[in-house]
Amino acid sequence: MNIINLFLKTSFLVQLIIFILIVFSIISWAIIFQKTKMLNIAIHKMEVFRNLFESGIEISSLYKKIQVRNNSLMGLEQIFYIGFKEFYSLCQNNMYTPEIIMDSTSRAMMISINRELELLETLDDYIAFLGTIGSISPYIGLCGTIWGIMRAFISIGSVKQVTLQMIAPGIAESLIATAISLFTAIPAVIAYNQLNQRINKLEQGYNNFIEEFLAILYRQTYIYKK
Repeated sequence: MNIINLFLKTSFLVQLIIFILIVFSIISWAIIFQKTKMLNIAIHKMEVFRNLFESGIEISSLYKKIQVRNNSLMGLEQIFYIGFKEFYSLCQNNMYTPEIIMDSTSRAMMISINRELELLETLDDYIAFLGTIGSISPYIGLCGTIWGIMRAFISIGSVKQVTLQMIAPGIAESLIATAISLFTAIPAVIAYNQLNQRINKLEQGYNNFIEEFLAILYRQTYIYKK
């Protein structure tokens, strides 16, 4: 079976539908590869920093270690840096109570996490488009399917004796459009769910880290206060 020959033998409308579906498929795969790579890097960095944070290293030592590259921090490193910087600065002033220090530190880290999530919002736009492709591709393919079946029935209605050669082109058109629409939609839907799951994993990881970090800082409030 020669796919190109089948495509060339279809009607112009079905060719247009197939072309649109192929373009959608190319776009969706480009989004899948690019965004999967970006999210894998972000998740990997989060896990690496979390392992370092939980390795038993002193918080002040970890802060000094990443402070030298504070202009290139991202993810958990940035949240940790902002939070500890705010915490240590307030601890140097005896005017603030532990409750005020922790509240201000928490707000600083929440602002930081919101900024990190804003970077992911650019991903959301692409991922939302991926979901759109997965949703509408079967319906676009359905137009080609209906058109092919209509052609087959028109061929049947115009003659008294029906042959396979008469209805085969219309049936072939409908099957080709259906197959390509599924080829476009299925990977897009799967990737849409997987990418959203990875974004949720990042967000949940950031929030869990903040809760854990705040608990540690609260126990050390009196150590850092003068």
